[in-house]
Amino acid sequence: MLRVTLSGVESTGKSTLASELAVHFSGIVVWEFGRTYTEVSVRPLTLKDHHAIAEGHASHALDVAAKTPPVLIEDTDIVMTTAWATMLFGKRDPVLAARMSMADLHLLLLPDVPFVADRVRMFGDVAQRQRFHDVVVAEFAVRGLSPVQIGGSWAERRQRAIAAIEGKL
Repeated sequence: MLRVTLSGVESTGKSTLASELAVHFSGIVVWEFGRTYTEVSVRPLTLKDHHAIAEGHASHALDVAAKTPPVLIEDTDIVMTTAWATMLFGKRDPVLAARMSMADLHLLLLPDVPFVADRVRMFGDVAQRQRFHDVVVAEFAVRGLSPVQIGGSWAERRQRAIAAIEGKL
């Protein structure tokens, strides 16, 4: 089983691409636990909430991985949860930082597509979006991970992601 994680700031197409990749590779998606958690929350999230998001995502990912699909697509993982906490609280949390990513391949979607607002997205301003992207890139660097950067049009993103995954299979 190849475990692929999609990372990137808000509105870069992670969820849509995760669905497309799962169909293409007969895989299964582990959906972004943090989004679901945020949608049901009626208050600003705390650092403790981010710890719960990390735990919830990891638990769900283990359950899905037990089904041993040929390709497991994670719509974000601990890298993004840590980056979110850093962005929101101004410093890297050691509890989140200590959690390991389980991905065999990281795809980092670039913020080179238009932002689409919704009720939980927060960083749509161009400068904020770039700052958040920089936080994500820094999180990969401090973890010693080298993601494959995926940019361009929606079709180009799909094509590049498929090529990166095929290169690992």
